[in-house]
Amino acid sequence: MNLIRSYNNWRRYRNTVNELSRLSQRELNDLGIMPSEIPFVARKAASR
Repeated sequence: MNLIRSYNNWRRYRNTVNELSRLSQRELNDLGIMPSEIPFVARKAASR
């Protein structure tokens, strides 16, 4: 069960990173995210 949960968290993390990476600088600014913060934001989102 823990393996499945870890895999799902990793997939959520990767999906979030990919989606945020596609946004323009202006869109990221509107969200209050700097490009260097994308991995941190994605980790936070995946752990929920």
